[in-house]
Amino acid sequence: MRGRSLAAALALAFGATTLAVFVLVGSFLYLALEKQIKAQDDLDIVLAARHARRLAEELESPLGIREHDERLSSIVLGNAAMSMEVFDPSGNRALEHNIAASFAMPATASGAATFTTTFAALPQLKRVAAADRITEADIGEWTGRNGAPIRGILTDARLGNGETASVLVARNMSDRWRLLDQYRDKLHIAGVSGVLLSMLLGYLLIRAALRPVRDIAASASLVTVNRLNTRIAVARVPQELEALVESLNAMLARVERGFQNLSRFTADLAHDMRTPLSNMRGAAEVALARPRSVDEYESLLASNVEECDRLSRMIENVLFLARAEHPQFVKHMREFDAGQELHHIADYFEGIADEAGVRLRVSGTASVTADLELFRRAVSNLLANAIRYTPQGGEIVLDASATVDQVRVSVENPGQPIPAEHLERIFDRFYRVDPSRSALPSSGLSQGSTGSTGLGLAIVRSIMELHGGSVQAQSDAKSTRFVLTFRRGG
Repeated sequence: MRGRSLAAALALAFGATTLAVFVLVGSFLYLALEKQIKAQDDLDIVLAARHARRLAEELESPLGIREHDERLSSIVLGNAAMSMEVFDPSGNRALEHNIAASFAMPATASGAATFTTTFAALPQLKRVAAADRITEADIGEWTGRNGAPIRGILTDARLGNGETASVLVARNMSDRWRLLDQYRDKLHIAGVSGVLLSMLLGYLLIRAALRPVRDIAASASLVTVNRLNTRIAVARVPQELEALVESLNAMLARVERGFQNLSRFTADLAHDMRTPLSNMRGAAEVALARPRSVDEYESLLASNVEECDRLSRMIENVLFLARAEHPQFVKHMREFDAGQELHHIADYFEGIADEAGVRLRVSGTASVTADLELFRRAVSNLLANAIRYTPQGGEIVLDASATVDQVRVSVENPGQPIPAEHLERIFDRFYRVDPSRSALPSSGLSQGSTGSTGLGLAIVRSIMELHGGSVQAQSDAKSTRFVLTFRRGG
């Protein structure tokens, strides 16, 4: 099943974000425009009502309303949405402008309607007294004929003879609502278009931005078994992907190193297994070339048994190294006295050391937490290696010491120094410093005497890695020293 496109997912997320921004910005602009329009229209209504009341106050009698109707109606001329009615002190309509066309008052407010019927039809209106100041708070809102929204002010005006007339100034808001509706529709169109455009541009830009990822994939596809040295170029990789590329290159380097080690290990293993097999085959062919005595056949069988033992130890050590790569291999961690265990190991090797003409000496004491069997195997491999290369009459020293944060166990023997260029590689599998590959006779130790298999020091390093510790070789003209370092407390 093919996974979803990252570019498409990011483009959709980008489009959703853009839509949310457009909705917020569009709503803000719409509400701001609505508020501004309403405020401006309310101000026009208030100013018209004030002007109309001031002109009415200049009239001497109700008769002047009809005589100066043009002067009064000029206040709302030029604006087809504005309407005005003036009622004389008796409540009869004395002047009207644009009521039928724009004001769209209810039927009770048209024709021969009086102030009482008009005001009764508009209960939303608050009547402003002649002595009170007209403000935006005095504006009322109602629905006129055909459902048109109307906003207006009803105010009294004192005539020159002391009588009171009433002035109603109103504005039909239909054109404003149509304007706002058109503005809202344009915002919708602009928003949808903007979202689609942002998604398209975002998809294209994201695909362009992800091109380095595709280049990384293309470079990685070039890595094969025969081209493990291929690396991903980091020169043109964005900063955000540098860590990824460096990690991939480091992984490829580890894979290449592991493959090379595996190839070398396989070749060395084949070489070392071929030697005892060739020895057994050659000895058998010589024995079969002509009749032999019983002693000769017994000698042949004894030689073959030794070669079989050598192959068995080699296979056992290879299996141990394979199992040691599993992180759960160490299962029996416990605390014990390293000095005491060194004494036990020295006693075990005492016979072999006597045959080789070397002495063993143990010193020091320290408490260490480790797998006891693996500890014995590591020290036994080092001791067997030391006995192999210690000249007759030499002394091998096994020592245990402790500091605040670590425990050190060392095996030191005199002899020819190891060249510096070999000190790090001697822990590799099947690596030997001496080209002759001299063999040590089998010690019969289950703890790990490896003879000449070339795996003893490799096993030591694997054991120390399982314990989170390390092994180090030091060599000079005086002696060669192997040091096992355990972390304090395991």
